Amino acid sequence: MKFTIYTFGCKVNSYESNMMKESLLHHNFSYTPFILEADIFIINSCSVTNMADKKCLKLIKRWLKNYPEKISVVVGCSAENNASVYEKLGVDIIIGNAQKNKIADYILTFLKTRKKIKDLNLERINNEVNDIIHSYDHTRAFIKIEDGCDNFCSYCIIPYIRGTVRSKKMELVIEEARELSQNHAEIVLTGIHTGHYQDNGRDLSDLINELSKIDNLKRIRISSIEATELNSKFLDTLKNNIKLVSHLHIPLQSGSDEILKKMNRKYDVSFFTNKIKEIRQIRPDIAISTDIIVGFPGETEENFKETLNLAKKIKFSKIHVFPFSPKNGTAASKMPNQIKDTVKKERVRLLMALSNDLEKEYYNSFKGKTVEVLIEKVDNNKSKGHTDNYLEVTLNEKLEVGKIYKRTL
Repeated sequence: MKFTIYTFGCKVNSYESNMMKESLLHHNFSYTPFILEADIFIINSCSVTNMADKKCLKLIKRWLKNYPEKISVVVGCSAENNASVYEKLGVDIIIGNAQKNKIADYILTFLKTRKKIKDLNLERINNEVNDIIHSYDHTRAFIKIEDGCDNFCSYCIIPYIRGTVRSKKMELVIEEARELSQNHAEIVLTGIHTGHYQDNGRDLSDLINELSKIDNLKRIRISSIEATELNSKFLDTLKNNIKLVSHLHIPLQSGSDEILKKMNRKYDVSFFTNKIKEIRQIRPDIAISTDIIVGFPGETEENFKETLNLAKKIKFSKIHVFPFSPKNGTAASKMPNQIKDTVKKERVRLLMALSNDLEKEYYNSFKGKTVEVLIEKVDNNKSKGHTDNYLEVTLNEKLEVGKIYKRTL
């Protein structure tokens, strides 16, 4: 039988989709990227915002209507958060995040009994974070080193549906990286709260330094890290480990201390900006991207201007902008002074325009400089890829995918 997987949401979901694909192939299922060819369709869902839930529900409704004969599977965060909705729609298999590593067993059971399955088991299976994969579909490979979050930001549902922080054993991460590095020059370390990685007293910096000993591995990237996790040990690693790339994604969320406090973030503007200064003293040309939420309850025009001005001052290489979406079950969804959608839309527009300007400014600062490009795609006589500081580069020559080349921009 053939299956297809559609993935919503974060890089952790992408990793887990790859894990599910590998498991199903091991159980003699066949993969197809095309829904028309598939006997089984799997939606790896996201619930980080109400819009994410809506997108998942819209797709599953369409596929159930158009392909009622196919076996339907919904897994992940939205499955946990909206199980009764998917059940009413008639989805065949509904499972949570902790059950993804057993997806083949659930499908085989359904094929045998033809009885619908719902297993969310919010009692966490702590060993599921220790699953590893042996291959990855893309040029850069992701390794999930951690799951869960202990921060409980007031706008976020994820700690409630992914559980508390638990980390993959370091030896398993190294084993996974060693195998993946045979075909991937770059590995991205990912998790829900990646900077909280801990294994027997060893932290993220220890892990990075151990991974850097793998000869085939040329680049180590972190999908995201909180400002509060940029301690002196990590900064020392940034200074001395040449395999750790010159790109950090550090979520800001707001440039207003008042809003940061309402968000239950664990830093203020002064702390954040000082960390950025420390980083740039070590690597002046580093790319620093961020996430910002606009239209949080009670965000005044002055609060938003503080965010806009701080973003200009810091000069992020890219800003991922999100309009606040009240998520049922979170403290922020019940807060007074919810912001109108029209106001959110305008604030998104202004911040996105700034992001575009800053992105161009950062790219232009490297013109005439020699960079190393990891080739990810070759089309006709053009090769596309990214530098270690995540500049997207197109070269007018045919090069080998997966290899790193020095070129002058």
